[in-house]
Amino acid sequence: MAAHIRRRLRKGATTTAVAAAAVAALAASQAPAAPLAEGAAGGDQQAAGGESGGPEDGAATGNSPYYTDLPPLVTPDRPGSSSNLPAATGSAEAGIPASVLAAYKQAERTVGTTDPACRLPWQLLAAIGKVESGQARGGQVDANGTTLTPILGPALNGQGFALIKDTDGGAYDSDAVHDRAVGPMQFIPSTWATWGQDANGDGRKDPNNIYDAALAAGRYLCAGGRNLAVAADLDRAVLSYNQSTEYLRTVRSWFAYYQRGTHEVPDGSGVLPTAPSTPTPSPTPTPSPTPGGTTGPTPSPSPSKPGGTKPSPSPSKPGDGSTSPTPTPTPPRPTPPPKPTPSPAETFGSLENAGTGPLSATAGGTFEERVSVRARNALGAPMAQLPVTFTITGTTGTLFDGGKKKVTVISKADGTATAPVLKAGEKTGEFTVTATAGTNRPRTLTYEASVTARQADKIVRVGDKALVAAPGEKFADAVTVKATHKGIAAPGVAVTATMVKDSLGLIDNDKGPYFKDADGKPLRTLDLTTGADGLLQLPEIFADENPGTYKLRLTTEGGGSVVIELTVQAPEETAPEETETPEA
Repeated sequence: MAAHIRRRLRKGATTTAVAAAAVAALAASQAPAAPLAEGAAGGDQQAAGGESGGPEDGAATGNSPYYTDLPPLVTPDRPGSSSNLPAATGSAEAGIPASVLAAYKQAERTVGTTDPACRLPWQLLAAIGKVESGQARGGQVDANGTTLTPILGPALNGQGFALIKDTDGGAYDSDAVHDRAVGPMQFIPSTWATWGQDANGDGRKDPNNIYDAALAAGRYLCAGGRNLAVAADLDRAVLSYNQSTEYLRTVRSWFAYYQRGTHEVPDGSGVLPTAPSTPTPSPTPTPSPTPGGTTGPTPSPSPSKPGGTKPSPSPSKPGDGSTSPTPTPTPPRPTPPPKPTPSPAETFGSLENAGTGPLSATAGGTFEERVSVRARNALGAPMAQLPVTFTITGTTGTLFDGGKKKVTVISKADGTATAPVLKAGEKTGEFTVTATAGTNRPRTLTYEASVTARQADKIVRVGDKALVAAPGEKFADAVTVKATHKGIAAPGVAVTATMVKDSLGLIDNDKGPYFKDADGKPLRTLDLTTGADGLLQLPEIFADENPGTYKLRLTTEGGGSVVIELTVQAPEETAPEETETPEA
């Protein structure tokens, strides 16, 4: 796409003549934009990192030309307003063609899933799409989002532009000599070969498709662990797309404009930027002609003193007639070669849950679920051979198999890294497992987990001897029960013993048998725990003065329950033996 090198001068006091002169001068010179000064361009921050644009050596577009139209001074809506206004609402400039807008929002959602730490806003993609192609030439795309005709930039032949020789055999840009920027997001073929995406699921990575191009742009802007909610990272991302501070100003202007509100318009009806013009390459500088059409000689330097020439240097030693030797120049120190920038396929991009389910186990037990994550590279593909560290935080005593609270696992070919089995501690409660990967900007995932009390699904009395006591006396026989879980003895299970009135144990009893507390006072509810073999012998039970049949109910964590009958009755009186009366 050829650039339109025309700037809108916004100062109200600037005259038409001055504006015309400024436009003409800029178009003729093709001079690079001035550095972004602090406080300039309506408050834009100075571009972080100069014009290098970040870690990438080149730029996504090969620094191709772009549209320099600026948004209207009247913003589409007030701050905080809807970004989905109806088509008839707001200025025409605020309208974005339906397929183009859908592609930007889809890219935001996709990157938000695979790289949430980047915080990519779709409005930034819209701003770049505006300056690169005028939103795919006003939305001239088919039903699948592919441009009706190719959008190609000028040949990057070094004549006014960068020199980039052909890298794709003309496959994308139909130019087998030099590369050209391609498609609605204006990727050069060499960059597309690395960052191209298939976002519309048609099996092709097509730079001419707005869905594919928007997702590729989103992943490219997020490279290197950038957080686009941070101004400096956003500036670096935009400059990595085109290394020009004027480009950064223009994109930021549209970004702010779209953030204040936009609306959808039908495909093909978007507002086009002013017709672009191809900039004329700057001629090689030549000496200024002298009057009369001849080229003047290079002026000689002025003499050091009026009326004479500069004297020769003094001899190094008086009387020897020699001059000081010319010092031997110090050879330049070799510049170390730049460190190679890792390719996106080698750059860590995001960490996501690989299907870990709820994490819960009973005290002392083993967690059935294991913590698993998937690492992806900057292209969103699974990333192998990445160290992932898993850390347990909490006070339950839970550890990984092997007795460690922190382990490191290397991701497999499918990008997954699975932590060892978790062994629950003895203390119930909540804890977390955190997965961390990456060095420069680590990505983390935190999983909530819990340790619950041991459970028993069944509890039974050991023995069947009747439990009887006289009023005011102690029951002579102790009560022993056994708790099991799935048929296996359940040690350490919490058991609640309660004196109740009914067989279901719904009504507590305030008379009859009782336990004693530490002070010897009656107590009719106790919380107890089974021993190592699942057995539990209850404390002594006492009878009050009320005879009758009473019930003791025992319940466990896990649903086990048993009701035991207690009888309070006076001992049977023995009848006196009859004596025979002697006969008279």
